[in-house]
Parts: sequence; structure tokens; C-alpha cells
Amino acid sequence: MRSDKIKKGLERMPNRALLYGAGLHPSHMNRPFIGIASSFTDIIPGHINMRTLERYIERGIENAGGTPFIFGVPGICDGIAMGHEGMKQSLPSRELIADIIENIASAHALDGLVLLTNCDKITPGMIMGALRINIPTIVVTAGPMLAGHFGKKRLSLVRDTFEAVGRAKAGKITEQERETLEIEACPGCGSCQGLYTANTMACLTEAMGLSLPYCATSPAVLNKKLRIAYESGQRIATLIKNNVTPLKIVNKNALENAIRIDMSLGGSTNTVLHLMAIASQAKINLNLKDFDRISKQTPHISSLRPGGNYFMEDLDVAGGIPAVFKRLKDKIKSNPTVCGKKTKDIAKDAVIFDEDVIRPLNKPIHKQGGIAILYGNLALQGCVVKQSAVEPNMMKFEGKANIFDSEEEAMKAILSSKINKGDIVVIRYEGPSGGPGMREMLSPTAAIVGMGLYKHVALITDGRFSGGTRGPCIGHISPEAAQGGLLAYLKNGDKILIDIPKRKLEARVGKAEIEKRKKTMGLAEPKVKSGYLYRYSKMVTSASTGAVFKE
Repeated sequence: MRSDKIKKGLERMPNRALLYGAGLHPSHMNRPFIGIASSFTDIIPGHINMRTLERYIERGIENAGGTPFIFGVPGICDGIAMGHEGMKQSLPSRELIADIIENIASAHALDGLVLLTNCDKITPGMIMGALRINIPTIVVTAGPMLAGHFGKKRLSLVRDTFEAVGRAKAGKITEQERETLEIEACPGCGSCQGLYTANTMACLTEAMGLSLPYCATSPAVLNKKLRIAYESGQRIATLIKNNVTPLKIVNKNALENAIRIDMSLGGSTNTVLHLMAIASQAKINLNLKDFDRISKQTPHISSLRPGGNYFMEDLDVAGGIPAVFKRLKDKIKSNPTVCGKKTKDIAKDAVIFDEDVIRPLNKPIHKQGGIAILYGNLALQGCVVKQSAVEPNMMKFEGKANIFDSEEEAMKAILSSKINKGDIVVIRYEGPSGGPGMREMLSPTAAIVGMGLYKHVALITDGRFSGGTRGPCIGHISPEAAQGGLLAYLKNGDKILIDIPKRKLEARVGKAEIEKRKKTMGLAEPKVKSGYLYRYSKMVTSASTGAVFKE
């Protein structure tokens, strides 16, 4: 066993003494040492149930003859970090988490890992670290939150809080209604109720084969989640015995299956960053064109929030990811998974319980998948839009640039009613390097929706969007403004064309004028000049390659 490095032989007597000091029994020394990487924290609702899940994972490991050790991994709630400087820390935390997994598992010579995770950057960060050390690993996502209620109306975080800010500003709801939404939108533990980034990443983790079937959609409050945690603890012992490592599961087929599930469900645009980062760690060639190719081949068949009206609990009742596999059985590729079955076998055994939640391929919501990749002089290296959440009349749109050099400037203008119909809100210097940290823009996009402007106004940025964003919002523009992309040289009033069906993002500015501006307009000064974010800004690569660190 790998852990023999710290527990076998005369020279390891001091090591064993310390392990006994931690409370181990001599019998534990002959078992595999299994780390439970837990991102438990009291401040994230998606993580507050993890103490209980840790216990069930421990039970499973002990029952299967392993020795469990829990260690902590930091967690950031994007919803709480949203709309202020704290969001700069979110995407950079992914690289920190990957380093922590590598650091702890290597230092203690662990034989295997159970990754207990749930939100946004934490899940891909843990997977990246596990791929780096390549020891047997299984992922347990802690589960989605149930819907809130306002009478008979079901509530979700984004539509009923972030977008409600705009509705309140526009006088569309009373103060009493606003207070009720604030209290009732998030009724308990779990990741936000729709197909936002946390739940999208949970679905894609299961689709890649790194979680047990039904793990992604099983609500946080159900006993089913406890049983999945227990079974995952048991299963990791088998994976160690058979030396089933992540690199034997995460291959190009696994990543393409994940993208296909993403496109069929209409998931978060953040998954483009995270899947490319995972591919980079696994040394697999994956690029933006793969996402667009698969999107064009895959119908969007589930109307989940934010673009639709169903919740994660509805997807779970409809049969979860195995049922989506079944619907896509002729499109997915057969690949191994941590449960021991191949993806095609999981699809074969699944049952689709609700034809409205998981629609037949010949009755899709949209003929193409949820995400589209656009190119043009504004995005020579590409940019990303969640086309499944865009109104039909805004799929092609030409408007005038209204430019802001930060999210705060844009948000102030939106709430001050300074954005007009026909505008394209341009938020620049918020990319991976320029932000630094590539903040999500949910606050301004939700405010635009709440104020009723999303059918008349678009937003483009070198930053990124929450999975909760809807409307014609284009992010990940590469190259970013801080790296000299054309975005840096736009001026107020410039005409911009967005053509999603033709995959175009173009500034109507001539080449001669662009060259003139490059000579006369300097780039903005760096926003951060010390600390981790400064180091991050110097190390991070383009969003078009997953915003990973330079080798």
C-alpha cells in the first residue's frame, strides 16, 4: 500500500507513535489509509450538512476495511461573495484547492480519497488535485437544496433574490414581498436549487463517472444522500483494491459525456472553464470548439432554472443523471465509472419517470445544447454564452456599447436607470488576469432581468457568469482587456453585433481605427498589486484555456 511509507518498518516507529497519538488502533495499521477531503463550513448552506455526511462516509470506509481520516478544504460561497471584492477570490480558490488535495494526500501517503464537496470551484478544484496525484478517488456531492415556498409558488435563490433586487428597484414588488422572498428563498441546506454552477458540476462529475449514480441530483436533506455517502465510503475500498485511479476514468470519452450532459440540461457556462481545467490536469486535449461541436449535436431537453421552471428536485424524481444517460443513449460513449458499471450499462438500467422534465429527443426545448461559443474581432480566442437562457428575439442583436471598467460601475448605472433599450453593457478588466480572478456578474445580469430589460439589453464581459444568469450575456471574452484584447479599446457608442446562431461577436470598428486606438489608449493599471491575487494574476492563463496556471 502507498501508506506503507508512513507505517511500515522499524524506521517508521516515530510515525506510528504519532498515528497512535491520533487514536488509531493497531489493527488500523494494516488497512488502507483513506482521506476524506471535506469542504465543511458553517457559512455555506450547501456544506452545512457535511458533518453528517462525513460520519456516513467514515462508516462505509470502516465497514469495508479502511482507515478514514478527515481533512479540511476551504470553501467559498459564490452567492455570498457575489457583487463585491470577495468574488475576486472565488475562481482563484480552485487552484488553491487542487494544491491542498495534492499537498495533504502526498504528505500523508494516502491510499485513496473521498472528495466531499458541493459548490462551484470546490468540486473541480478537488478533482484537479486528485488527477494530479492519481490515487483511487470517489466524489460525493452533498446535494441540492429544496425549493422555497411563498404560498403555492416555489422559490429559488437567483430568480427570487438576485432578480428580485431589480424588481424591487423597479417597484414591481412590495417591501413585504421582498422580505418574504429573502427569508423563504433558501429553506435549508443544499446547493442552490437550479442548474447553477454547483449543481451543474455535480451532474458533470457523475457523468464523468467519478460519483455513484444519482449522487448529483439527490437532495441534501434526503436519507438517500446518506446512503450514497455510506456506499461511497464502501466503494473507495474496492477502488483501492483494484487500483482504479481517476486517470483510468477521466479520459476524452468521459469529458465528452460530461459536455453532452451539460448541453442537454442547459448547464452553467462556468463548466467550460472547469472541464478544460480538468482536461488540462489529465493531459487531455479539450478546447472550445469541442463544446460548440457537441452543442450543435445535442438537443436541450430539460427546462431547469434559471432559464426554465423546473428544479433539481424535479430532475431527481424524473430519474436523475442515469435517466438523462438513457435519453442520450445513442449519443453518449461507453466508459468506466467508479460504481463498476460502464455508462452505457447505467443508461440501459435507468428509468425515465417524467417525460416533461427529461423530454424525448424529438420534442426538445431547443434543437441545440445550452452553450454556444462565439468568435469575432472582439473574441479572437472565443467567448461563451448560455444560449438556452436567451430570448428568441435576442439571439441576434446589434446595439451601442455602454462601457464600464468594473462590475461596481456597471451595477451602479443599472440601478440608477442609466441603461437604455438598445444598449450593450460592456464590463471589462474583470478577466482572469485583469480582475484579477474573473468575477461572476450575476448581480448586474439579474438586475437587468429584474428591471425587465433582458429582452432589450445585452451584456458582454471578459469576466464570467453565475449558472443563474439568463438573457443575452456573453462572457469569457478572450483575449481579455488586460491582455490587450479589443475589448480594452472600445468606446461608448461603438456598435456591437451579437449573432448567436452564426456564432459571431463583432465590434463595428474598422481595422485602421482599431490600430489608431491601440496607439493612443493605454491599458488600465493593475487593480491588485500584492498577495495571492497578485501572484494569481501573473500565473493565470486565458479563459479560453480554462484559466489554469501556466506550466
